[in-house]
Amino acid sequence: MTDTDLRTTALESKAWPYEEARKLLKRYPNGKPAKDGQPAPILFETGYGPSGLPHIGTFNEVLRTTMVRNAYHALSDMPTKLIAFSDDMDGLRKVPDNVPNGDMLREHLGKPLTRIPDPFGTYDSFAAHNNATLREFLDRYGFDYDFASSTEYYTAGRFDEALKVVLRNFQGIQDVMLPTLRAERAATYSPVLPISPKTGVVVQVPVEVIDADAGTIAFVDEDGERIVQSALGGLSKLQWKVDWAMRWVALGVDYEMAGKDLIDSVTQSSKIARVLGGRPPEGFNYEMFLDEQGQKISKSKGNGLSIDQWLTYGPEESLSFFAYREPKKAKQLHMGVIPRAVDEYWQFRGNYEGQDLKQKLGNPVHHIHDGQVPDEALPVTFGLLLNLVGVMGEASKEQVWGYLANYVPDASADRYPALDRLIGHALAYARDFVAPTLHRRAPEGVEVAALQRLDSELAALPADAPAEDIQNIVYEIGKTGGFAELRDWFKALYETLLGSAQGPRMGSFIKLYGIANSRALIAEALAKAG
Repeated sequence: MTDTDLRTTALESKAWPYEEARKLLKRYPNGKPAKDGQPAPILFETGYGPSGLPHIGTFNEVLRTTMVRNAYHALSDMPTKLIAFSDDMDGLRKVPDNVPNGDMLREHLGKPLTRIPDPFGTYDSFAAHNNATLREFLDRYGFDYDFASSTEYYTAGRFDEALKVVLRNFQGIQDVMLPTLRAERAATYSPVLPISPKTGVVVQVPVEVIDADAGTIAFVDEDGERIVQSALGGLSKLQWKVDWAMRWVALGVDYEMAGKDLIDSVTQSSKIARVLGGRPPEGFNYEMFLDEQGQKISKSKGNGLSIDQWLTYGPEESLSFFAYREPKKAKQLHMGVIPRAVDEYWQFRGNYEGQDLKQKLGNPVHHIHDGQVPDEALPVTFGLLLNLVGVMGEASKEQVWGYLANYVPDASADRYPALDRLIGHALAYARDFVAPTLHRRAPEGVEVAALQRLDSELAALPADAPAEDIQNIVYEIGKTGGFAELRDWFKALYETLLGSAQGPRMGSFIKLYGIANSRALIAEALAKAG
């Protein structure tokens, strides 16, 4: 595959990262204009509010934006840059449910997140803790990004010139925002939020522009005193829709995606960006992740999966796969989706090598690995591993590898490092989510004779019988064993031998678990039938 072939095919690909990247080609058909005599990079941005611990939805935005950025690299030689921007100067509005020392946090409500002590006691501020957690994970994934802190940008004066532009266009911004607000909110709304010199709280009060060019404002504080102070140098911040627009203009952001819940906000911020003399970025609105009850996941509620939780039970690639698929479709995000994401990732990865270029560019693993898809194959599915360790109960990696030797030639961690990692995930998932739900019921009716027949047939097989031969025996018993439907036989096998309502291809499982061990399972089941 040549770069020319890739570019030609990518220009026509229907994979969503390429569709998004082509928006940037149209944005700058002749390339992005140089700035200060230097090539100006195409600027991608992601935003994060560190009012709670980062969850997978936070990571998801950086991942998807990176995929668009990589797709753009296939279409253009223009340089790019990604900024992960933390809105850590926002005032804390409520105490998250999933952090310690809530009473302490409650004493600091309204203050910028960077001026609130860390409830975990490890960093200088609550924002610093949450920012570090996010960056640690982004670094673990190897993302290429520049981290930016709202507090640092405001206090260092990097937004001062943009703030003066906001003050000069104060009424124009009000004209955009006030029609969207309820009457009581509109009565006190101001694009600029001063930081109270008395309490350090971000105050929501009407603001009067005294001198836009000097950056001077006035407001009446909580004690009824009229305060005249600068809006520059971190002494104020902007309302978030105005802040978003100002940032786009000040930094020259070309692409930023947002959740579906922010469609109206994107519209308003885009209007404000134009008032400020700028151009809104390209982007698209993705659907939200939902919890198991169908509710939107929230940092403050802590009702979604944490990044660490997913990575305890599934590898990093499976999380990337889950995020890539159908970004405009709402998806439930809970522990139960992890095994399927793992197996589907490997299914697509197994297909990749044999696909033509057009198919490869539409394959999720192409975007997960930026076209550098590893060639290691997975000889068993994650689902099959879960069934194996579920039957084994308390087990070690070494014991699992012992069983895998029945199924995989030259089975070893050195030869299959990805499988070795998956065994660790499978042991953790089975321990925490499979084992507590297992219940092997007694066989009944025609199931008893069918299991007896299966035991007899297995006894006649050599220990190294192929999985396909075992599967043929299982299938034949199901067809001739008196079951109303073949699926009733498989359901009986899963429920009586494995203790679950669903299961693997039984020929593969018996080969993996071993004929002798499988016959022992059958004997235990038949003993329950009396």
